Amino acid sequence: MINSTFSEKYDVVVVGAGHAGCEAALACARLGLETIVFTVSVNSIALMPCNPNIGGSSKGHLVREVDALGGEMGKNIDKTYIQSKMLNVSKGPAVHSLRAQADKSEYSRSMRQVLENQEHLTIKQAEVCELIVEEGIIKGVRIYTGGTYYAKAVVLCTGTYLRARCLCGEAITYTGPNGLMAANLLTQSLIDNGIEMQRFKTGTPARIDKRTIDFSKMEEQKGDDKVIPFSFSTDPDSLTKEQVSCYLTYTNEETHKIIRDNLDRSPIYAGIIEGTGPRYCPSIEDKVVRFSDKNRHQLFVEPEGLSTNEMYISGMSSSMPEDVQIQMYRTVPGLENCKIVRNAYAIEYDCINPIQLKHSLEFKKIKGLFAGGQFNGSSGYEEAAAQGLVAGINAAMYCLNKDYLIIDRSEGYIGVLIDDLVTKENHEPYRMMTSRAEYRLLLRQDNADLRLRKKGYDVGLITEEQYQQLLNKQSLINEEIERLKTTYVGSNSKVQSFMKKMNSSMLKSGSPLSELICRPELDYDLIAPIDENRPDLPNDVKEQVNINIKYEGYIERQKKQVAAFRKLEAKKLPDDIDYSSIKGLRLEAASKLDKYKPVSIGHASRISGVSPADISVLVVYLESRK
Repeated sequence: MINSTFSEKYDVVVVGAGHAGCEAALACARLGLETIVFTVSVNSIALMPCNPNIGGSSKGHLVREVDALGGEMGKNIDKTYIQSKMLNVSKGPAVHSLRAQADKSEYSRSMRQVLENQEHLTIKQAEVCELIVEEGIIKGVRIYTGGTYYAKAVVLCTGTYLRARCLCGEAITYTGPNGLMAANLLTQSLIDNGIEMQRFKTGTPARIDKRTIDFSKMEEQKGDDKVIPFSFSTDPDSLTKEQVSCYLTYTNEETHKIIRDNLDRSPIYAGIIEGTGPRYCPSIEDKVVRFSDKNRHQLFVEPEGLSTNEMYISGMSSSMPEDVQIQMYRTVPGLENCKIVRNAYAIEYDCINPIQLKHSLEFKKIKGLFAGGQFNGSSGYEEAAAQGLVAGINAAMYCLNKDYLIIDRSEGYIGVLIDDLVTKENHEPYRMMTSRAEYRLLLRQDNADLRLRKKGYDVGLITEEQYQQLLNKQSLINEEIERLKTTYVGSNSKVQSFMKKMNSSMLKSGSPLSELICRPELDYDLIAPIDENRPDLPNDVKEQVNINIKYEGYIERQKKQVAAFRKLEAKKLPDDIDYSSIKGLRLEAASKLDKYKPVSIGHASRISGVSPADISVLVVYLESRK
């Protein structure tokens, strides 16, 4: 780093302008704080270095929640999508998830434009090399050219750039994703300030020239006719456009044999890769080894945009040498004559152990220092955006001396994501899944605005007009549910004829419309012919009415579970507890509790190594302190 006397002052410094950094910077600037966001390359703002899509199973929930709180990701993908699809529609509403193919270059360009035109926000291309910390309080950062940028709060969103290196067989390049410059100096400053680092790895598949693919040997995958927006602010009618197709194909035994014959040349199996990879998004060589009983693996061939011929081969990430990649890709039906535009590669990078963070995503040891995204040991654009938004909001709250935004596990997937990161021992990049959310029937992607919009309003990122629209929507839902519960239909000929037509049991006496909706073969829209006073309601209101009536029993059961959960969350644990002195607490539990410093009994109960018996001891101890 070069010596320099140059310095500037800001309220907030954001390091990194990926999906986490964009949300953090926008949140702070929109709350009126003078914010500067650093990036190793302005061309990497909101870069999508891996998959060309936003959303998907559970990840669609996160994008909807980011939007509900006032974030930008949902709005941006609505502007730049090229195909949209609601996943898991054959299952219950808890697992419905929106997924959209993005035009990669347009997504990045559009988000960059939003940042460039945001008041109170400055973009700076530079490598941040050093944290300035005094007596456990962040004071700012220094960049490679020597400039000092003082700030009240700093948000670290470094993604996969810290000491990054890309591996393709024996070839190793010391760069970040897509050949962009790595950030090699900040790690040491983090270590010098007592921050525990770890090494993770992720990977990406090859990009294939579309002109060399035979799509006739693949299954075409089209988008939905009716496109549902990610953002609650987007008019669904504005989304109508001609969509592009994706394609489905499979690996085969020939593919797998080539991989097995060359495992000794894979950096993963040759011991060259140091970092731990994501278990739920393994490389193709990992799949072949771990699932040796499977004779094929599913691959999706996805366009990277409208202005490029590059096609992304989802499901076939690899770090095999180039010659092996060409051999194995050309065994796949439709790819026999394919030409690789960009080789598949693995990327290693430094990140933190996230147990060093509070639920606010502030470091426990350094006041005013926050973190979000893959720097926190997670994976995925959506997980990054969610953390970046929360970290940015709380950096702003820190500067404004206001209460932090904390979302718990019962309030959103964002709460589950952050709680899992700061509470559990994650030895691999963390990926969000619907199975991780124990209250997922309440935390559906369709009701994210009803759950979290008020929090966004209280923070200051949701306008008064948007909040009033939410209140009006909630009022319409409640009124319609009440009407359906108190409106009866009799067993007259019109009703009985309808029931017969729908293959539903005949009515023996009068029945409220709400009971008919509960029948598996009926729903709110289907009973319209016998609902004479049915009001004209927006589609999103009708959706909520149908789900709330149809699943009322299950929803009420989960609400009781949430009430029990919140009782434990309300039992706060003081910071000054000496866990080793509590009689009856096992040594392992005392050690873990001292390491994690849980804020409540509920938090303590989710720490690995703390048993229900230990929790009982803690509850008795708390009562004795009173």
